[in-house]
Amino acid sequence: MGYGSGELIIRSYNAQNDRVRVEGLESICEVGPADKPFLFTDTLGDPICRIKNSPIYNMLVAELGGQLVGVIQGTIKLVTLHKPPKNVAKVGYILGLRVAPAYRRHGIGSRLVTKLEEWFVACDVDYTYMATEKDNEASYKLFVNKLGYVKFRTPAILVNPVNHHRSSQISSNFKLTELKIEEAESLYRKYLSSTEFFPIDIGNILRNKLSLGTWVSYPKGETWGKVPTSWAMLSVWNSGELFKLRLGNVPISCFMYTKSSQLIQKFLPCFKLPSIPDFFNPFGFYFIYGVYGEGPLYGKLVKSLCNFVHNMASSKPKDCKVIVTEIGGNDTRSKLHIPHRKSMSCSEDLWCIKSLKNEDRKSVHKLTTMPPTRALFVDPREV
Repeated sequence: MGYGSGELIIRSYNAQNDRVRVEGLESICEVGPADKPFLFTDTLGDPICRIKNSPIYNMLVAELGGQLVGVIQGTIKLVTLHKPPKNVAKVGYILGLRVAPAYRRHGIGSRLVTKLEEWFVACDVDYTYMATEKDNEASYKLFVNKLGYVKFRTPAILVNPVNHHRSSQISSNFKLTELKIEEAESLYRKYLSSTEFFPIDIGNILRNKLSLGTWVSYPKGETWGKVPTSWAMLSVWNSGELFKLRLGNVPISCFMYTKSSQLIQKFLPCFKLPSIPDFFNPFGFYFIYGVYGEGPLYGKLVKSLCNFVHNMASSKPKDCKVIVTEIGGNDTRSKLHIPHRKSMSCSEDLWCIKSLKNEDRKSVHKLTTMPPTRALFVDPREV
């Protein structure tokens, strides 16, 4: 395709030459459908912040006539994926595709994806996958209609705003214990290693400085040394240390309502009205991952853990505005008990997958038609 301003050049990111220009591109590119409220990403001076904690990563930039007009990022890891005869696959994850508004609909996005796929192939990747909002029509058309990706899973993204003026209630009937990293890793490998997209290097995730810890909850009167009749566990990742988000394209009425609710919460707390956090300025968030548990009290136990995380976030600097959890689309018992605000959550995110090896093309059909496991492990490094 002709670009009118010279040849399109796609190459690896160079921090010294590209950092400022990539940041400038991020500042004008929205995340999500353009006709709805969308997010801007502030990478805090480090454009590769979202991928640098992954085992293998790469960032490509697109230049046209000396202008930086697009970027894309990718990571590679080993995960559990049920594809006979083996259940481990090397997967490449695509994220951070951005094209400058003035240069869209000229094939630059598809060229970036294709170049990144070539890098995946050179690294012997079995499958590549990406995540997008189910109503992001432009992204769906690019990946599914044009590049051959197929719908794989539809996880739910649950968002709970942090109230810095009020703590969440934690039942006195339950005991909360923080696990040592070795204990957490052993537990995850025992109970979640067969779930889809479970990372083989789970220990590296838990040992990362951004992972704030792993906690379990179980009924008082029982001991953790002997598996309780009911229990729940989760881990917390501080995404706000890497990058900030900011909301854009919001109606003025919503802006005014947010400000009013915050004033009422501050000066008239006796009304106990739920305030809406200020998302119009850069904010951080905690990401809950590795949610699992067993027993008849699981729902109440996981809710107590989430309330604990909320209280932990509310005691931190006020730029931590929300707690985000992503779970399997059919994990209804977790969705029912994990605190979240429906208006801020996404009941059906969209993951799409593509085979990069001829011998695995048929297995993609099996993967996409197999009933999903209830639990889905979402790697916090890829949020």
